Order: sequence, then C-alpha cells, then structure tokens
Amino acid sequence: MLQLETHPRGVVMPVRAHAGARRNDIIGVRDGMLRVAVTAAPEKGKANRAIVALLSNKLGASKSSIELLAGETSTKKRFLIVGGNIDELSEKIATLTGE
Repeated sequence: MLQLETHPRGVVMPVRAHAGARRNDIIGVRDGMLRVAVTAAPEKGKANRAIVALLSNKLGASKSSIELLAGETSTKKRFLIVGGNIDELSEKIATLTGE
C-alpha cells in the first residue's frame, strides 16, 4: 500500500524512480512507494523533470503543483502534490496500478 502523508500544502508521495527505462509509465507500488519508470537519463535533473511530467499527466495535476521535496539525486524521492487530497490521490493511484 502506498504510504501517502498529509502536508500543510497538500500530500507527500514517496516515489521510487527508474531512469533510463524503455518507456515512461507508472509500474506499481512496492514497499510503500510508487514505482515509476522514465526514459530520461538521470543527469542534470532530466529524470526528475520527466517524473513530474509523468505524474502530472497520470494524476491530472498541473506540473507546477508537483514539487520535489527530497531525493534529487536518489532513486528514492518524495514529491509534494500541492492542493492534493489524500483520498482522491489514493483512488487515482489504485486505479492506475490496478490495486
């Protein structure tokens, strides 16, 4: 189960990133983290920007409402979905991952 956390500005979502993948997609949930794959290389923030674009597209949120809080150079990241509702976000992710 995804370990979403409330934040004064929205919802914090833990993400495990796989950069340099064959396609951009949400893979599923493991160890409480959303697993995402992006084709961008993990250099100079390219993969982080690709993850923001992917999350924006899949979750229906604007890119400007998704902020990287932690893990800029790590595969384990924490994103803030500004103005997000924890219940709605859980539902969307469950639908996307089939869980």
